[in-house]
Amino acid sequence: MKPIRVLLVDDHTILREGIRSLLEEQEDIEVVGEAGDGVEAVELTDRLLPDVVLMDIGLPRMNGVDATQAILRRHPEVRVLVLTMHDNEEYVRTIMQAGASGYVLKRSAARELVSAIRAVNEGHTVLNPQLSRAVFAGGGARGEAAGQPLLPRVQAPDVLTEREQEVLRLIARGYTNQEIADKLMISIKTVQAHRGNIMEKLDLHDAVELTKYAIRVGLISLDDSEEAE
Repeated sequence: MKPIRVLLVDDHTILREGIRSLLEEQEDIEVVGEAGDGVEAVELTDRLLPDVVLMDIGLPRMNGVDATQAILRRHPEVRVLVLTMHDNEEYVRTIMQAGASGYVLKRSAARELVSAIRAVNEGHTVLNPQLSRAVFAGGGARGEAAGQPLLPRVQAPDVLTEREQEVLRLIARGYTNQEIADKLMISIKTVQAHRGNIMEKLDLHDAVELTKYAIRVGLISLDDSEEAE
């Protein structure tokens, strides 16, 4: 199995060295490069095409939010996982709206970071339950008042069939296509077809957007996500 190719982006050399040492202990993860600012992060992503970019927010030359947007515009297949010291909802809302697949706080345990890298590489969304409740469940009024909708305004869930809603719930709770197929006792090709139909009907394009949608319209709660883990 090919290792997960990771690009480290942080302006603190000592921190990058510590993270590199941690990740190089994992047989399924390979650190392919390091960047000390946002501009370099975009350039190295163009050149190295990593699977996951581990991104800090506070960076010189180009901040992590702008770098994330630039990377995903050019390489939508790349997953960006934010590693940040900031634990307030404004930062979380901003980085998730930029397209990140999730975030991990710098004070988290090493195993949480490794697990998060593996999860986003598989297409899952990594959310901190306590902060996410504020951002996705209760933080909407502040975003709307500022003219920035918290989540995309999309159609009500009745545009989806009952089976599609079942599949969407499981996607949003972090299940892989194979796990969904096993759980619903259908083929993986059928799951893929349902996923494609859901994305087309809702005009959403990846698991992060689908998860945000499912939370917004009440198909799942953040407690559901925790139970799935």
